[in-house]
Amino acid sequence: MAANDILNTEILLNNAEAETGLKDYGDDSFQQRFGLAVDALININMDEAGQQAAADVCHWLLTSRLQLFNDHKTYPGLVDEVIEAPLFATGEPRSGTTLLHALLSVDPDSRSLRFWEVMYPSPPPGLAQTDDARRVRADDDWREINALAPDWLKIHPYNDMLGDGLPECERTWAMDFRVMTPTAWWRAPIGMYVGGLPVDSKAQYIIHKMILQHCQYGRPIKRWALKGFHGPRLQAFFDTYPDARLIWTHRDPVQVTASRIGMAGVLTKTFSGHVNMQEQAAIHLAATRAGIKETLTNPLVDDPRIFHVRYTDFVSDPVGTIAQFYQFSGFEMTTEAEQAMRDYLANNKGDRYGKFHYSTDMIGVDIEALHQEFAPYRERFNLDIEQRK
Repeated sequence: MAANDILNTEILLNNAEAETGLKDYGDDSFQQRFGLAVDALININMDEAGQQAAADVCHWLLTSRLQLFNDHKTYPGLVDEVIEAPLFATGEPRSGTTLLHALLSVDPDSRSLRFWEVMYPSPPPGLAQTDDARRVRADDDWREINALAPDWLKIHPYNDMLGDGLPECERTWAMDFRVMTPTAWWRAPIGMYVGGLPVDSKAQYIIHKMILQHCQYGRPIKRWALKGFHGPRLQAFFDTYPDARLIWTHRDPVQVTASRIGMAGVLTKTFSGHVNMQEQAAIHLAATRAGIKETLTNPLVDDPRIFHVRYTDFVSDPVGTIAQFYQFSGFEMTTEAEQAMRDYLANNKGDRYGKFHYSTDMIGVDIEALHQEFAPYRERFNLDIEQRK
């Protein structure tokens, strides 16, 4: 079969519509944007098996999108769900936000998205029974991912939660074809795909909020506790969630860069079969530089709804840091919440699958010059140069 018969925009759209009996993608520009994502997949030059795997992922995400938008038309009251005073964690990659998110999620008064909910969102998860087949299916998916990428557990041990694990907010955009996150694309040999797809922050938060409404529907109201890379999108973020509170961790950018290069190397090699570490180093150093520049130049970084915290302070006292964030946000750190967080820390050691090793040597540039380059950021957030053993 010719490659263009496998990854064919029109055929993929038609197949998804035929399976679901639905045609409304909820966005007049969606088909065109999907075509750009298909073009990007073709340009990766996968073999026939790889292209078929990518087509299967496209079909999964397309049908999920059609069903999601249809649910919002057919379930009465779903669109009226109010997302009130949510809490979000953000920061550069590898700056402690995943642990922060995990601790926020165990507060009995909070609710976080779960992988099974965003992987298989229809019908609304709040209507599901405990034996819903989607939970089992997502658990099996994560067993497959963990078997493919055992070293990922060293980097992200939280993946052992399987389908009940905690997705980043970016995972809600997978069916919007604005990101190609590994947690959606692990079956396709595309590696850790970074950038290159059209973004629209306002549109992305529309679908993000829809999914929160979707997952809140039919459940008791709780405070949302979420995690994503919201720093570059602050205007659209606060336009969508004006009463949100954001905790933002800040870490020495040199260590951020080294750690994300190490992670990218593991994921790219695992899911594409090969990796050019010099190429990955260049990609992720550029991404760190762009993130730091955005942080230093965006006036909304000083918005009073943002609680800035040093990574080193968070890792030295995670629960105390969250207690400060709660006070900042006008919430109480209950005895039950504190105990749940301390129990999580005691029972989920970060190195339970082995230690993740990385080095600033991976960056491939003059490290002292890089420290000088990032000095304004360290000064802005009172960061020391991180000395790792």
